[in-house]
Amino acid sequence: MTTHTDLKPSSSWRELLTNSSDWNEADPVLLGTMLVQLQLIRAFEEKVLELAGQGLVHGPAHSSIGQEGGAVGSMLPLRASDQVNGSHRGHHQFLAKALNYIEPDGFDPTAVLPATVPDLMHKTLAEILGLAEGFCRGRGGSMHLRWAEAGLLGTNAIVGGGVPMAAGAAWSHKRAGTGDVAVTYFGDGAVNIGSVLETMNLAGAWKLPVCFFIENNRYAVSTSVEEATGEPRLSARGLGFGIPAWKVDGMDPLAVYLTMQEALAVMRSGAGPTVIEVDVYRFFHQNGSLPGSAFGYRSKEEETAWRERDPLVRVAREMEQRGYVTQEQNAALHERCKALMDDVAAKLVEKQPKGPVIIRPELWPRPDFRDFGIRGDLSEMRDLRTAEQETYSGQLVERKFIEVVADVMHRRMAQDNRIIILGEDVHHLKGGTNGATRGLADTWPDRILGTPISENAFAGLAAGIAADGRYIPVVEFMYPDFLWVAADQLFNQIAKARHMFGGEGVMPLVLRTKVAIGTGYGSQHSMDPVGIFATSVGWRILAPSTPFDYVGLMNSALRCMDPVLVLEHVDLYGSKHLAPVDDLDFYIPFGKSKVVRPGTALTVLTYGAMLAPTLAEVTKLGVDAEVIDLRSLDRAGLDWETIGASIVKTHNVLVVEQGSIGTSYGTLLGDEIHRRFFDELDQPVQRVHGGEASPSVSKVLEAAAAAGPQDIRDGLLRTLAGQGLRLAA
Repeated sequence: MTTHTDLKPSSSWRELLTNSSDWNEADPVLLGTMLVQLQLIRAFEEKVLELAGQGLVHGPAHSSIGQEGGAVGSMLPLRASDQVNGSHRGHHQFLAKALNYIEPDGFDPTAVLPATVPDLMHKTLAEILGLAEGFCRGRGGSMHLRWAEAGLLGTNAIVGGGVPMAAGAAWSHKRAGTGDVAVTYFGDGAVNIGSVLETMNLAGAWKLPVCFFIENNRYAVSTSVEEATGEPRLSARGLGFGIPAWKVDGMDPLAVYLTMQEALAVMRSGAGPTVIEVDVYRFFHQNGSLPGSAFGYRSKEEETAWRERDPLVRVAREMEQRGYVTQEQNAALHERCKALMDDVAAKLVEKQPKGPVIIRPELWPRPDFRDFGIRGDLSEMRDLRTAEQETYSGQLVERKFIEVVADVMHRRMAQDNRIIILGEDVHHLKGGTNGATRGLADTWPDRILGTPISENAFAGLAAGIAADGRYIPVVEFMYPDFLWVAADQLFNQIAKARHMFGGEGVMPLVLRTKVAIGTGYGSQHSMDPVGIFATSVGWRILAPSTPFDYVGLMNSALRCMDPVLVLEHVDLYGSKHLAPVDDLDFYIPFGKSKVVRPGTALTVLTYGAMLAPTLAEVTKLGVDAEVIDLRSLDRAGLDWETIGASIVKTHNVLVVEQGSIGTSYGTLLGDEIHRRFFDELDQPVQRVHGGEASPSVSKVLEAAAAAGPQDIRDGLLRTLAGQGLRLAA
């Protein structure tokens, strides 16, 4: 006879409800502050919908009307130094944290609104309208609101996309020992997304002080919670990761406040993350001023029932019953908030003598602001000692490439305690799967973070650490093909962060990965990612071809305030070259290519592991080719001075790369050369690249898929033939 034993989760899960005694015991100043914040946020949102109805909001207007109680109640217990990020429906989250920041002593519902409030409302509304006076200078709009000074890390238009970054901020708080926490706000739609669940797992394993705050408004656009999951009590997600969880009525701001106090006690004690689920309701559709019933997925009866639970009405009623305010005073507060928003909007729009209301033309950002802040200006790289192998005065000995990879990281970590490394198995196997982190975990076990297999989560967590600015994360992807798993974090979050939030902030993150073409690992482990990253504005890309260059380029990557991809190749790891031994403190600048072999008949552009076979084939054929190692491969890092001088001399170009034509870097490079140097070229840019198919496991098919020595030779001969020159193959 089998025996069944009910198992209990390792963490608690509870529901919190308030009663009259909780309201009696609540500080009147707290309740007054709640009421004022609720009224201000409601007035703000109503003004946004009004302007959207006039066609003045370019893009969506995701109203939070009805959901204010969750944001206000949860923000009030936070410190100014605690950090939050939020969702695409984030106006209330942004304003609640900002109002606490500008008025930390609270609000009096019977008094005139403080002078700090109009400026906050002005800058927030200006941002939503896309104007230069906004917090992100008009770049963020409704869905990307950020004010770092107030602890607002940024709201996010990718559902669930900001959650890993909040965990990164929490990691920084834990490492710094400040006792501060991070709170990440997201909805019922996001709770089933991989990045959210991956991050819960990681935060639970690492005991990070982050609160996963679920605003369950019951509909992801029009899909109900019951349609989307078998467990509609969304706070249950915490139990699977050992995270204590609370479920609470979000239409009761005091209940939310008390819940957050309990959660903060857990997080500030070092016990790790928490989950809070608040039941709320958006009174309008996903976007705009129509109710959900207008689209048929909600009933009018349901909407009426929820409106009767309006958090503004609840707080006002409780305060009136206790004599803290009168109905007249609450009505007067409502009118003051409405008048404030009328005044704020009046400064941003104007009525034409004949025609509709328009945005004041002088408030738009200047068109030349378009590209500002995509990446930093590299001012952090000034006055550094640079070196090239040919002019280096220190000792050089023949060493394996992979040994130098580990040594330069050891040197930098010894000199800069801000540097951390995270990735799969980086703390084991005597330096990860290839030895790149050899010896580091022995010296700094708390700075070498072995992660679960969850690239999306740990890449985003690293992004949060980088954006925080106190630490410099180095992320290792075991294979570059895994970038697709983490594509949201790499391209929507990390690459766009500086530009999206107005050109401010930093993102000092280094991503190391290896090209494994030729190892027999097949189609999902063998890509060259340069062509993908080069199309994602925001990344800097470095591809060292020698250990000497690796030292100088990695030093530059670790000093840079932008995200940097450092590309390695397994073919280089075991190769031996002259490399520095004791002096690992020089730099090779971004945007500086290297003429490895001078020539006059042909310019050959290549990088990484393709440099050596290219030089070998040029030598075998006796071609008078100028071979340039590009080293910096991103759009901003291409050394057009060196490339251009060579093209003017040779009038012919061959681009050599190993990977597939489908993700080919040469496509971008060749197009740009044609645009810049069309009149100098005797023939179109020629290219050597792999086939269309990804490399296969079969040794023969893998060799056929990737460009090799014979392809380089054929490319050289083809380019020379275009000049009317024929060499014996």
